[in-house]
Amino acid sequence: MKYLSWLLKAAIFFTLFAFALNNQQEATVYFFFGTHWTTSLVLVVLSAFALGIVIGVLGMVPRWWMHRSAARRARQAMPPAPPTASAAAEPSPPITQIPHGL
Repeated sequence: MKYLSWLLKAAIFFTLFAFALNNQQEATVYFFFGTHWTTSLVLVVLSAFALGIVIGVLGMVPRWWMHRSAARRARQAMPPAPPTASAAAEPSPPITQIPHGL
């Protein structure tokens, strides 16, 4: 599984590398008020991708904070469970059959 993971990462890297090599022509991005940016096409695509990730993460931050605070409140409201000596001393029975279909 470890080798498959590395193989997948290498395939993604070489695919992106080939994409970058094939898109080296100049591209001009025009902004407001007559400003523009002239650079290679792969940098324009990479910048748009990175900006999309940043906007997506910033859009999710309030929801993450809300869920974290709700989980913290639920954890504080729950009383701690008393330790049971009988459950820890009693070993679980061994599994003798494996259910079919799993």
